[in-house]
Amino acid sequence: MRTAAVPLIAAVIALAASPAIAQDREQVKIAFERALPNVEGKKMVAVTVTYPPGAKSLAHHHAASAFIYAYVLSGTIRSQVGDEPAKIYHAGESFYEMPGSHHRVSENASDKESASLLAVFVVDSKDGPLTKPDKDPGSQ
Repeated sequence: MRTAAVPLIAAVIALAASPAIAQDREQVKIAFERALPNVEGKKMVAVTVTYPPGAKSLAHHHAASAFIYAYVLSGTIRSQVGDEPAKIYHAGESFYEMPGSHHRVSENASDKESASLLAVFVVDSKDGPLTKPDKDPGSQ
């Protein structure tokens, strides 16, 4: 997403194993996945991303081929991609992310209300995972 979303599929597995952390992180659910019949080798994957109050995603990259469109369903989302300034998006607003982008910030802009978005990926069928969190600076 030019400045989303979005979504940490790999983190979902880790979050399931650590409920204490899950309250600070987003919840990601696949809503739709289908090969594109008129675009050989491509698929569309739609995910809903829900942020509890004050929750955020880890900084991340998406699959190298992924073009992402995001639509804010509820609340407000703060997003920063690459070196662009962070921006806040409200329910009903949308944005996109170009392939190869670094998603530095993706979070609920409110500490009091939940927020959610729909992220739609158009990606090479064999490209994955959809989202890869940045390595922790202290990890190897």
